[in-house]
Amino acid sequence: MYVITVKFVVKPQHLNEFLPAMHKQADDSLTKEANCHYFDVCQGEEDKNTIFLYELYASKADFEYHLDTEHFKSFAAKVQPWVESKEVLSFNKI
Repeated sequence: MYVITVKFVVKPQHLNEFLPAMHKQADDSLTKEANCHYFDVCQGEEDKNTIFLYELYASKADFEYHLDTEHFKSFAAKVQPWVESKEVLSFNKI
């Protein structure tokens, strides 16, 4: 299994736009990609502008497929101006 974590820091003035787009992206990934097993969206307890994602794919190839989907490309283009920073880490589940 292949794990991806993403930490977004969202510009405060765009948080109300970002959150629905993020939830739609999670739903699209889970319903349109057979090998996307988890896509959890979490919000910072103290800093509401920090959004953390936990994604689980069957393999690295399945994550690479995810990056090439139309729903991901559309989401990424839409939210890019709303994001202050983004950190992506990858792991192999052991």
